[in-house]
Amino acid sequence: MINVTPGPDTMLVLRASVGGGRPRGLASAAGVMTGCLVWGLAAATGVTGLLAASHAAYDAVRIAGAAYLAWLGFRALWDARHPASADPALDETAWKASPKSRVAAFRAGLMTNLLNPKAGVFYMSLVPQFIPRGAPVFATALLLTFIDLGELALWYSGVIAAAARLADRIRRPSFRRRTEQASGVVLLGFAVGLAFDRGA
Repeated sequence: MINVTPGPDTMLVLRASVGGGRPRGLASAAGVMTGCLVWGLAAATGVTGLLAASHAAYDAVRIAGAAYLAWLGFRALWDARHPASADPALDETAWKASPKSRVAAFRAGLMTNLLNPKAGVFYMSLVPQFIPRGAPVFATALLLTFIDLGELALWYSGVIAAAARLADRIRRPSFRRRTEQASGVVLLGFAVGLAFDRGA
């Protein structure tokens, strides 16, 4: 239920899938899942405990994450008005299919996840509850992290397939622009929510 709850990660995967089809959607999802793997490793080694123990550490990650989400939101709104601005050397169609756009989608997914302290606190607080007494902590935490990644892979596969199919059917440029505008506003909303979060 937590994995399918709408959040900035799912919004990025959805936006990438509508704007660039399956390749960009998969790249964005891979970035998010890589971030989750990093948080899972940090939880298994106890590093994420710093986020709960230190308000300064939590706030630093929170502010950086809010700033990054705000940048992504403003960039989405800008791209909706200036589609060719993503890369002046490429037209809009070439940009969406280029390896560079997939790298950008991966980076956005990765950084959005890594700069969300709630993701770290989630792994730190939830994973230990499922570790049986006497089980090796690191190995079991890592196993649970991979189970979570498997669930995310299934969820994102559905999101990507549905969004890419919808984008293929509705090829109007206006639909793409409206999607960019909507995702920009939503990302800015997530940025504001994260900026004012006091959940550490």
